[in-house]
This record gives sequence, C-alpha cells and structure tokens, in this order.
Amino acid sequence: MATPLPAFRGRRPRRLLLSATATAAACGLLLTGCSSEDAGGGSEFGFVAAVQDPDSAITVWVDAAREPAAAAFQAANPDIEINVETYDGGADGSGSFQTKVSAFDQAGEGWPDVVFSTQNTDASWASQGETPFAAVLDKGFLDDKFLSGFTPGALDPLTVDGSLYGLRNDLAQNVLWYDQSLLDEFGYELPTTWEEYEALGEKVAAEHPGYIVGSVGDSWAPEVYFWGAKAPVNQVEGVNEISVDTTDERAVKMAGILDTLIDNGTVVQDSVFGSDFVSTYAGKVLLMPGPIWYSGAIFQNPDNLASAPGTIGAGLPLAWDGEDPVTGNVGGGTWFVSSHSKNLEASKAFVEFVTSDPAYQVELSPGYPAYASAGNAWLDKQAASGFFAGDFAADVRASSGLVWEGWGYPRFSQAAIWAKTVTPELAAGASLVDTLPAWQTAIENEAQVNGYTVAK
Repeated sequence: MATPLPAFRGRRPRRLLLSATATAAACGLLLTGCSSEDAGGGSEFGFVAAVQDPDSAITVWVDAAREPAAAAFQAANPDIEINVETYDGGADGSGSFQTKVSAFDQAGEGWPDVVFSTQNTDASWASQGETPFAAVLDKGFLDDKFLSGFTPGALDPLTVDGSLYGLRNDLAQNVLWYDQSLLDEFGYELPTTWEEYEALGEKVAAEHPGYIVGSVGDSWAPEVYFWGAKAPVNQVEGVNEISVDTTDERAVKMAGILDTLIDNGTVVQDSVFGSDFVSTYAGKVLLMPGPIWYSGAIFQNPDNLASAPGTIGAGLPLAWDGEDPVTGNVGGGTWFVSSHSKNLEASKAFVEFVTSDPAYQVELSPGYPAYASAGNAWLDKQAASGFFAGDFAADVRASSGLVWEGWGYPRFSQAAIWAKTVTPELAAGASLVDTLPAWQTAIENEAQVNGYTVAK
C-alpha cells in the first residue's frame, strides 16, 4: 500500500452537482455500465462520472520524483485539499498501478483521483473495461485550447480508439549523449550512424579500454536500441492485435552491433542507476544513447555522474547509413484522472497545473516538459545555464519529432519482458543474436496473456 504523505488542507472550490436523473439517463444510453458508486454522476464528458462532491479532498498518487509537482501545486492552490501518496510509479513495468486499481475495482471503492505513472502503456488497459479507470479527457473535460498546447505527437501514446485518456508529463525521446571533452582529447568525431557508432566502439576498445559508449543494463534497453533501429518487434496493429518479428534484418543487425560492443567492453551490462556505476564509469562515458531525462537524472545529478559543466552534450539520435534518424522513447510519464473521482474540478486543476505550469515544469522538472510552452522555456533555461556542450536546445527540440511510430504501446511492459528474458541470458554470456528467438516467444506469450492476437 502507498505511504501517505501529510495531507494538504485548505478551503475547497465549489462545483455545481450533476443531477441523478441526468446520470440515470446516461447510464441507460451509454453501454459502459454504472456501479453503485457511480450512480448519480454525469456523462457529459464521454464517461460515466461519480457523484460530485466539491468539498472532498482529492487523492493523488506520485512516484518520489513527482513529489515536488504536488508540493508546487499546493503552494499555488492552497484552497484545494489534496492527499498525496507515494508508490513506485509502475517503474520497470512493475504493474503496481494496475494491480492496485484491480483491487479497488473488486472492492468497489478506494480509487485515487489522479495518478502519475512512468508507463505510457498504462493507457491501453486503463481505458478498457465496463467502467474504465481513466477518464476521457478530450470530449469536453479539458479545453481544446489547453490540449493543443502539447508538443505535436506527445499525446498520441495515450489516445485509444480516438479518445484521450492521459496527459504526458515530459517527453522522453532518446538522444546521443556524448562527452565533448573526451572526444576532443581522443581526437574522435561524433558518430551520426549506427555503423559509425559500432566502428567507434571498436576503436575505443582498442585505444582507450575502460571507456564506454553505452549500456544495456537497464530494462529500457530495447526502447533505446531496438526502437531507435526501427526493429518491428512491438507493433500494435489494433486494440487487440500485435505483430512481433525479431528475425527482421534491422533487429538482427542491431543485436549484432550490441554483441560486438558488449564483447569488447564498450557497451556494459551495468545499470546507470546501479551502486557501482558512478565509481566505475565516472569520467569514462564517451557516448551513451539514452533518454533526454538523463540530463537531470544522471549528468547533472550530484548522486550520479555529476559531470563537469560544458562537457556533456545531447546529439541527434543515430540513423542507419543512408537513412534519416529516428529515435525511441523511454517513458516520460503520464498523469491519469480517475473516472471515479468525486471532485473532477479539483482533479482537472491539478493535472493542468502539473503538466503545464512553469512553477513546476520549468523551475523544478528534471525532464523536458511535454507541454510546448513549458518545454521551450525549459530548453532555454538549460541552454542559458551553460552546463551542456553543443547546441543542446536545437538538438533536443529536433529529436522530439523523430520518435518512430512503428513501436506501439500495448497493455504489457516490454521492459519487464526484457528484464526477465534477455538480461539473464546476457549476464550468463549468451549472445543477443542467439537470444532473439526467446525474446520473441516471451513477447508473444505475454501479448496473448493480455488478450492480443499475434499477427503471423
């Protein structure tokens, strides 16, 4: 169970209650079902709402990194009462969000009003069922003007069957992190293709052993390397159909590149958040394909690499030779409003604030905000700080529009499958190329467990 933080208390906003007659009619017209908890609510926003109580506090679930978002909201909105609870955010595909909601569904009570999840894939299950957990956001609940303020494409992963079920907190496209001081010292050029990346990794192994160009030690490795390689191993064809092909040329080629670099020690199997990562690799990370949120989580983090100002840059993602670059996406996080919330007005105020207000997204957020105006201001702040080398703002802004659309967002976590299936094999010395069939089987099995038909 989540650990409650001290409740934020104050005077609450008033909201006009919806009539029971209107809801009863809505329940009869909409084939979504109405629980006893829902009866008396309304459906003018495209979902059957609970009875509204403008005097009720809202319960908000956040992971530890989003606690400052809740604190910033309360500072700006002292009249809205909120209870904040921390949980793991579903990190690494733990499934904790879905598990907890399933228990509340069985009990018929207990749902939080707003939830932060690290998994964009949660929209695929939170939008389903007789009474989906996630409220529909784009059928009148949130204003079109507000929604249009998100970076183009940012909300696509959260749109299911034409309806929007969540709001992105930050963008999480992968870039090519590099240490300009090391490139200069060694006389190397920044690679622009996967082929150049492999060749440079081989050169580093021979000329500067101990320095690294990447890591596959975290569960999001497939979203960095295989998504960025346009490998068709996670293509959601419809609400209930998926295709998986680890025999595709791009998947095999990327696996071969990683095998080469793992074997020579320039791609490591250590987690970037592992206890030994800093002591082993501080000052030795030449290159690191990875998400933009590494900016605050790793390179500017005093508890991680704490790189020297002016040394670290974020280049455009790599491309296959002769092709335009694309990139993968590692999380970014999502805010969901519960369809069961008894104070939708306060829930709306909260999600609008935490996704767009500069007080959090520019001043406190460690990642690149998905809301365009906040994102631009965040980039300007980073550029003005002088911390990053190169044209940080231009390259990060450009990379945000390069996420490959061929990688889907199913009702299960690729990260969890990779961690369970591939990571142990690599640790035992198996090649990634030889592990591809087992990875495919594991994906297909998980897809079928989650109700998908696997296209052949």
